[in-house]
Amino acid sequence: MSVIENTIAYVKKELANAEGGHDWFHIERVWKLAKTIAKEEKANLLVVELGALLHDIADSKFHNGDESIGPKKALTFMHTQKISKEDKQHVLAIIENISFKGGETQNNIDSLEFKVCQDADRMDAIGAIGIARAFNYGGFKNRGLYDPAIAPKLNMTKEEYKKSTAPTINHFYEKLLLLKDLMHTDTAKKMAAHRHVYMETFLKEFYAEFEGRL
Repeated sequence: MSVIENTIAYVKKELANAEGGHDWFHIERVWKLAKTIAKEEKANLLVVELGALLHDIADSKFHNGDESIGPKKALTFMHTQKISKEDKQHVLAIIENISFKGGETQNNIDSLEFKVCQDADRMDAIGAIGIARAFNYGGFKNRGLYDPAIAPKLNMTKEEYKKSTAPTINHFYEKLLLLKDLMHTDTAKKMAAHRHVYMETFLKEFYAEFEGRL
């Protein structure tokens, strides 16, 4: 089996019981998107594929906020494969910096492969899939759908963002609607524009139904 095939098998096993928005199918979508973007942007495909496949191997949201577990697990796995030291470090840097941090603080590194992986991961957080994932996670955390009395917070610190228990609709303003303008690559920017409009349309419909206008 190839390195990629071995990685897929490892990730599927590790995420067998994961929450629906962060399961193997999330990884698969990000991986496929990352490959598409990488080919257009002429990025290192091996690094991109490994970064996409391993980026959520232990999401800190499900490990008491510990951001060190994922990179450690990914590195331990990569040590079992024929991957160069340089590529391992590159993939590790992608995993350590890929997540959305909330507010205005975002991690960025000067790497085309990182940008491709982050764009692909962010793409899966918007559009129809992004809406489904947001409400799935909200239900998983027993959060309300919407409360007009609780306004979105747009300038949260990283810690405030991680600890937020706000209704799911707030998450659109605190993250999802911000992602279009945070895309790095031209390929992702074009793809994100359509998904962004879809979310805006959904919100208009949601508010109309919530207020009994439809």
